[in-house]
Amino acid sequence: MVLEELQALLQAVAAGATTPEQGLERLRHLPFEDLGFAQVDHHRVLRQGQPEVIFGQGKTVEQIGRIMEAMVARGSNVLVTRLEEVRAVELLAVFPRSFYHAEARCLTLETTPKREQGRGTILIVAAGTSDLQVASEALVTARFMGNQAELLCDVGVAGIHRLLSRMELLRAATVLIVVAGMEGALPSVVGGLVDRPVIAVPTSVGYGASFGGIAALLGMLNSCASGVTVVNIDNGFGAACAASLMNRV
Repeated sequence: MVLEELQALLQAVAAGATTPEQGLERLRHLPFEDLGFAQVDHHRVLRQGQPEVIFGQGKTVEQIGRIMEAMVARGSNVLVTRLEEVRAVELLAVFPRSFYHAEARCLTLETTPKREQGRGTILIVAAGTSDLQVASEALVTARFMGNQAELLCDVGVAGIHRLLSRMELLRAATVLIVVAGMEGALPSVVGGLVDRPVIAVPTSVGYGASFGGIAALLGMLNSCASGVTVVNIDNGFGAACAASLMNRV
């Protein structure tokens, strides 16, 4: 239940168009619903302005399906992250209106139209094609949260002219999410070129000495560009959530 729905419900009860008992039934599962194996947080959007999201990794198809059913029953849109295609196919059979974003490993189901709540564009900048999986997760999440979002790919520091040729696009963004593996230098470069918030996402892409993204993470944490914020390795979802809050009207 979003803020507008709650306000409308309270106004209907106050006007006598809805009985208190009917209003109570609508609110019965706030703030959360106990499914036994999960506590579905229907109240999160009222507290944080961002809805409950299902982290698919480690959950069975049955568990994800039960959580989705609970969310859909309350009129919520659904985002499942870190979902392999083989399990997505099973969920698509149960929820035919859902859509699987293979590159992002995300599944979305819209029960109500998304409300546009961004004041500008979130730009996701991927250093290389190998970083696309994480960048795509950020893109899907940002759009799910009601933002205009675009993707700029393969503009890493190995060919810096590719990035510099897109300066107009970089400077037009309200918030930038910069995704890079290897040595993780791209966010520092972008941070030195724009007067916008830059969120750096290290990826686990790289040869042995990249240590599964730790080299990129440490490089980003030591960025010489002021104002660069860093999230966890491969955390495109978390970067998009932060960017969404920064971009909010």
